[in-house]
Amino acid sequence: MAHPQVLPPVFHKGIAYFDVHYDQGMAWYVGHFPLQVRAKARHPRAQTFESSGYYAFHPHAAARIAHDLPSVRLVLMVRDPVERAFSAHKHELERGFETEPFERALELEDARVEPELARMLADPGYQSFAHRHQAYRRRGHYAEQLTRLHAAVGAPRVHVVQSEEFFADPEPVYAELLVFLGLEAFTPPRFDRYNARPSSPMSPATRADLRAHFAPHDAALARLLGRPLAWQEPARGSAAPAAAAAGE
Repeated sequence: MAHPQVLPPVFHKGIAYFDVHYDQGMAWYVGHFPLQVRAKARHPRAQTFESSGYYAFHPHAAARIAHDLPSVRLVLMVRDPVERAFSAHKHELERGFETEPFERALELEDARVEPELARMLADPGYQSFAHRHQAYRRRGHYAEQLTRLHAAVGAPRVHVVQSEEFFADPEPVYAELLVFLGLEAFTPPRFDRYNARPSSPMSPATRADLRAHFAPHDAALARLLGRPLAWQEPARGSAAPAAAAAGE
C-alpha cells in the first residue's frame, strides 16, 4: 500500500502467524513489523498491517486474533466464489500442491477436507495441507467466515471489500477503506491488479453446478452485508474479473 501512514511488515506481507505459525509465539510475530522509531519517523500516526489469505478460513485464527490483538481492525476481500475456486485451483496446480484437474478436485474436496477439519477442531495445533490448499468450494463460503470473524472481534471492526467493485471503480472503495482504518485521505498514483492467469475456460456445466452450490452462501453473505453482491449484478453476470482475494 502506498499510503504514507502505512508500513508493511519487514519481510513479506503475509506472515501467516494466526493460522500456521501460531506456535512461534507473539514475540516472533511482532518481530516481523517495523520498529516504532522507524514508523514514527515516517509518520507520527503510522500504522502497520499484514495480509494473510488463510486467516478467514482457518477455524482457530479468528479467536486467536481477537485474543492477541483486541483492538485490531480486519479487512476481508471477497470475489465471485465461482471464479475464486477456479483461480485457486490453477494457483495450486502451479505450486505443485494439486495434481487433479478441476472437476476431479471438486469431486474429491469433501473426502479430502472434512476429516482434516475435524482433526483441526479437535487439535488446534494440527496443520492440514488439504484444508489449506484443496478447499476450493469451502473457501467461497464467505458468510460462514464473516460470521466467525464478527463473533470473535465484533462486526464494527470487520470491513468487507468486494473485489469486483474495487477493480471497476477503485477510488470510492479505497476511500471508504481509509475511513474504516482511520487513515488520512489519500489517492495512490495507480491501482494495480494481481493474480489474473490465462487458462482454458471453465466448462459451462461446471460453472452452472458451482453457481447453484454457492447460491445459498451468496444469499447469506448479501444479508450480512445488507447490500447486493457485485458478482450477482445483472450487468456483470458471470464475467467477474480474476482479481486477488482475501480467501485465495
